[in-house]
Amino acid sequence: MLWKPLTNTFSKPEQFRAWVNMHGVFGRLAFVCMIILQVIFALIPGEPLELGAGYAFGIMEGTALCLAGVALGSVIIFMFTKRLGIKMAEAMVGKEKIHSLHFVKDSKNLNLLIFFLYFIPGTPKDIFTYFIGLTPMKLKTFLILSSIARIPSVITSTITGNALGVKDYKMAVIVYAIAAAISLTGIAIYRKTFKRKQNRMRKKTANDYE
Repeated sequence: MLWKPLTNTFSKPEQFRAWVNMHGVFGRLAFVCMIILQVIFALIPGEPLELGAGYAFGIMEGTALCLAGVALGSVIIFMFTKRLGIKMAEAMVGKEKIHSLHFVKDSKNLNLLIFFLYFIPGTPKDIFTYFIGLTPMKLKTFLILSSIARIPSVITSTITGNALGVKDYKMAVIVYAIAAAISLTGIAIYRKTFKRKQNRMRKKTANDYE
């Protein structure tokens, strides 16, 4: 039931808007479920859904629905990883990716680091979510930090989607270009930070064996 409107956000956004408007409250609940699925299956890109939210619901409602879906999906992942441990995370996103994030768990400023990772555009946020349940961080703290940190990225996408919906293509191009530039900068910062943290962890491990 959800597959067709989900794929329409990628290929036929006008049909997606008609579908959610026709189904009213159910259409909005269905969209939140789409976001939850996107968070759980981290390989599904989230940006097309965020653009579709702005196109179909407008900026404020679209942003609220996206954040609600992300929060619910994050709760599901957090609870499962807390209960099932690292095997659950490895099964969903891969052993190599999970083990590459171990520096996060050992961070002395875990809250600040998590906020930073979710705030930077372009970082693999849904993959991080599978790792958070393996850290000492509490669910409430994680939801507050990650939800606030995600707002700039999500609202940028919904603004672009809304501009496309009202055929303000100039605004859409400007916002998207700015977002792309910020995202590329964010990815560069993330990769540099990520590499530095991994190198420190390798040195620490090597020293422990000496």
